Parts: sequence; C-alpha cells; structure tokens
Amino acid sequence: MIPDERRSTARRTPSLRPTPRRATLRRAAAVVVAGVVLLAGCTAPAKEQSPVGSASGPAASQAPDGFAQYYGQTLEWEDCEDGLQCATASAPLSWQDADAGSIELALVRNPADGKDPEGSLLVNPGGPGASGVDFVRGDAQGGGSTFGKRLQDAFDIVGFDPRGVQRSTPLKCFDDARKGESLAKDFDRSTDAGLEAMADEYEAWNAACAENSGDVLGHVDTQSAARDMDMLRAVLGDDTLHYLGFSYGTQLGATYAGLFPDRAGRLVLDGAIDTTLTSEEVSHGQAVGFENALRAYVKDCQAGGSCPLTGSVDDGMRQIRQVLDHAYERPYETSSSGRTVTQSLAFYGIAVTLYNQGSWPALTQGLDEAINQGTGDVLLYLSDQYFDRNADGSYSSNSEEAMRGVNCLDDRATTDVDQMRADAAAIEKDAPTMGSFFGYGGLTCDGAEYPQVEREFDVHAKGAPPIVVVGTTNDPATPYVWAEGLAKTLDSGVLLTYQGEGHTAYQPSRSCVADAVESYLVDGDVPEDGATC
Repeated sequence: MIPDERRSTARRTPSLRPTPRRATLRRAAAVVVAGVVLLAGCTAPAKEQSPVGSASGPAASQAPDGFAQYYGQTLEWEDCEDGLQCATASAPLSWQDADAGSIELALVRNPADGKDPEGSLLVNPGGPGASGVDFVRGDAQGGGSTFGKRLQDAFDIVGFDPRGVQRSTPLKCFDDARKGESLAKDFDRSTDAGLEAMADEYEAWNAACAENSGDVLGHVDTQSAARDMDMLRAVLGDDTLHYLGFSYGTQLGATYAGLFPDRAGRLVLDGAIDTTLTSEEVSHGQAVGFENALRAYVKDCQAGGSCPLTGSVDDGMRQIRQVLDHAYERPYETSSSGRTVTQSLAFYGIAVTLYNQGSWPALTQGLDEAINQGTGDVLLYLSDQYFDRNADGSYSSNSEEAMRGVNCLDDRATTDVDQMRADAAAIEKDAPTMGSFFGYGGLTCDGAEYPQVEREFDVHAKGAPPIVVVGTTNDPATPYVWAEGLAKTLDSGVLLTYQGEGHTAYQPSRSCVADAVESYLVDGDVPEDGATC
C-alpha cells in the first residue's frame, strides 16, 4: 500500500509495503475487503520456454536487433473458464542480451463483445507485483464491474502478469512460514540496534530471493516490463499500444511512452506516480497521503452512531496511534492459532482499508475490537488481505516478493543513517499517526544481489500522443499532487481530476470519470486538460 512507487512508485518504506509502487493498486486488496474474492488464473507457465512461431513479418521487423523471434511469435490462445482465453508468451530474460535465455509471460484475454473491435487494450492493476491475469479474471467473475461496457465492446481486454509476478517466471524468496514471520516483525527504529536488526532482516530476505529466483531477479525492472509490453503489442497485432494502467501501472505506462513514443496509442494513467520524484519524496508524499485519508475516515466515523473513536478528529487520530503503539508493546491476541497482531500487521490492517471508502466499515470493526475488547482478529484478517495470505498460512500471490524486487532495481533511497533519520523525522512531523512506517527505506535493498538499473526512458515522452492522467484529490497511495506532477512532466499529459476518496478513480459507476476515460480510449476524444469530476 504504501507501496505503490520508488523512483517512483511509491514505496520505499522498509517497514511498510505500501509504497506507491505497490501502490500497487492495492485495489485488489480493497476489493477483497469489500467482499469480492479474486480467483487464481488459468495458466501455470513453466520456468522457461523457447520462443514460438515465426521470426518474420511486420511485427518481427519492429523488434530490436536479435529479438525478432519474440516479436514474431504466435500466441496459442486456449479457452479458460468464465469465457476468457489464456496464453503464454515468451520474452527474453534480458533485453540487452539476446543470448541470455527466455522467460514466460502469462496472459488472459476477454474478447471484445462488439462486432468491429478496435484491437487490444492492455491493462495493469498496479503493484509492482499485482497480477493482471487476476485483475481481468476478477472482472469477469464479478459480472464486468471493473471495465465499462463501451470498453468491453470495443476492445479485447488483455491482462498480463509482468515479469517476476505470479505466473510469469515468478520471483521466489522465503518459504511461506518464514515470509509470514518476516512480514509480522517489528523493529525499534529509534536505536542503532533496531536499525541493524531491520537491515539484517532485509538482507536475509534478499539473500533468499537470490538463492531461489535465479537470474530473473536481476531483470524485473520497470523498463524491462515496458519493453515486454511493446513486444506484446506487436504479438497481439496492434500498430500502437492502447493501455489502461492503475497506480504502479501508471509508472509502467509512462515508462512505455518514454521508451516508445511513436508506438504509444491511447494511454490512460489512473492513480498516477510522478516519475521525477526520488524515493525519499515518494515515501514522504505517501505518508502524508495515508495520514490525510485516515483523517477523512475518522471524521466520517465520528459522524456515525457506532464509532469507537471519541472526541475531536485529532483525538481520534491519537487513539488510532495508541492502537498501533499498543500492538508494538503488547501484540493483540487473536483466535488464530498462535498468531498475534504486531504493530506492522496492525498498520497494514488499517492502511489496506484506506484504498477504498467502501472498506471503512471494516476498519471501524477492527478498531472497535482492539479498543474495546483488546483483541485483533479483524485487524489480522485485514492485514492478511493486504499480503494475500490464506487461512492455512500459504500466500496466493508473490506480490511482496515482486514489489521489493522491482523497487530495488528501479530506484534506491539513501543508506546514510543520519540522512535517513532526518528524513524520518520530517515524515513523522507531517504524518504523526502513520508516518513512522514510511521511513528508513534505504534499508529495503540491503544485500540486494543486483544493482539499480540506469534510466533509459524519456520522462517527458516527447512525441507521444495525448496521455490522460487521472488523479483523485484524497488518494492515499498516490497523492493527487503526483498526478499533477506527471501530467505536467509529460509533454502531452492531460489531467483529469476526481474529487473524492480512495485509490484511483475510474470505475463504471462514476459516470463522469468513466465517460471521459472511455470516450478517449474508444473514440479518441481527448478530455479538456484540467477537467474535474
């Protein structure tokens, strides 16, 4: 959640997963909290696969030297449940070395309902680490509530798991038991010993990733994923890429436009990450975003009839901080065999509900239980939703592994302890309730096997057609100022504002936003820059 982006995607919070990068549209978690369970995908790709199909034709001619076989491959689509089609594509392990071997990318397609489709619309739900396969499948299983009918009529909607994610040659780190132990750990950031313990834990995690993931660990950066998207565009038969990206997906889309401005079609970036921000700026901005969203929740809660938070909004915020501090000093007991709610788990249990205003009642229930009963079953359940943890202790995704892997390649925060302490103090000053979970991001990549990659894309995407950037005024994970920043940075950026709560704005039920987004994607009608819904 806080995730959601290192060099931009928000996330660089050592103790939080919530960086904008994970910012990951934690839309999936919010949806689960709201009661819709996203099921597993329909393909289980192997570790590697050789390119298939012909290495000739128009698509192959667009490939970088040495990679024609990937651009020229033929996908073998198979029917999977819910009327969807599934396929597996081959991609090079390295876009810099054609001889380094190949990896697999899992795809799912919801064929267009209309008689004369525009082509494919590639979608990404965020992260880094969120599954595009689950995203499209979840929409189909939910009766088409994610994408409007105009999009479903006009496009084959295609979701994919980016390299390193889920079914696409995934990153693997700790086993489930050790992963659960790691995610629940608390650290005393006020002491050298506490920071050393935190660094040791991240080093152990990164060592496990290096041991269990293989060479793919060094090639899951966002630029490589954007190059995969251009290959998929060609394989799907489209001259330009039409794309709808949420949260971290906006960083992926902006990176694509910066690498391939002449192949960018109609791009919509919702819940935007400003690609010019440093890791430290991302963490600070996200901390303030979650603080502001929590204040909005407290105000709403106290206006109701069954809120456990008393007094003023400031009083309510302090009471939530007391819940977090209690969890550090005496973790909340639960009915789940041997599990307690530590401060880290309590934080994620609170934060996950702020992605979607419809999840606020669940937060009220969790706080009421903690404050009035002294137990943490609801907060534990909510934190498990954030991390995709199943009741048996297994995990239904590798979103955390992928998020950390991508972030450590894309951008790293300073490792200077004095500077980290100064940054953390500034964050806590502006976000006294939630800010302590967003500092010390420089420790996240301690012991990482591979260095940060060099940026090769143009942040201005000079020469690209209009790119619609959507921002929500009180978005916790990708603050509105980031949408303003991205729209300004992109030479052809067009800003569309949604006044409201929650992470990302496009959904069919919001007719103003939906009409603008769908009119652009389907008809090419560019919304007025600065339009507000």
